[in-house]
Amino acid sequence: MEQEKIGKLIKDLRTSNNLTQAELADKLGVTYQAVSKWENGKNIPDIAILKEISNMFNIDISEIIEGTRKKKKKSKLLIISIISCLLLVCLIVFMIIHFTNNHKKDDDFTFKVINTTCQDFKISGSLAYNKDKSYIYISNIEFCGEEDIVYSEIDCVLYEKNGNLVNKISECNKGKNETLKEHLSKVKLSSDNYKTICNDKKQFYLEINAIYNDKTTTYKIPLNVEDTCKN
Repeated sequence: MEQEKIGKLIKDLRTSNNLTQAELADKLGVTYQAVSKWENGKNIPDIAILKEISNMFNIDISEIIEGTRKKKKKSKLLIISIISCLLLVCLIVFMIIHFTNNHKKDDDFTFKVINTTCQDFKISGSLAYNKDKSYIYISNIEFCGEEDIVYSEIDCVLYEKNGNLVNKISECNKGKNETLKEHLSKVKLSSDNYKTICNDKKQFYLEINAIYNDKTTTYKIPLNVEDTCKN
């Protein structure tokens, strides 16, 4: 997900509807500072709020996630208007039957919440997918342990596991000379190139490696994926 493109689109939607940041924040139940961070590309809303924005401004959720408005198809009415009345009636009937029997909302996304119950870590995020594409966003990682060591280097990687197959989805920027709490509070993990559609057989986990005095401590944190809304 490109945070700057998403932020610019949210700002365009807000201003085109004559809303201030404070007014939009009130409608979404967040602070105006949160709206400001979205529009400046410093953060993005979680999936639940993205869906609220989609409903509020009548825009497809996929357009918000990609940060780009789709070009509207030109109306066929100009072409149809030059066709004879009989052909026009036949065409309309065909379109109604075709729409009724075959139309599906292929852009509809299924949303799932990603979290963990691991004792020393609190992790939350979202997974959104339809038949063509998937998006993963880990928005919050918090270390809850008592340890306060300043590590020379910290890195983290988000993995998907399916049987014996392990796939790297995303990795964070490395931290240097920080505690786990300091570094993880700044970490956001996301991927808009994640093509595998979510199913119950796949498992996700976050691996964190922290180096202190040339010794590496590895945390392997399993992530839960739960339904957050139904199609």
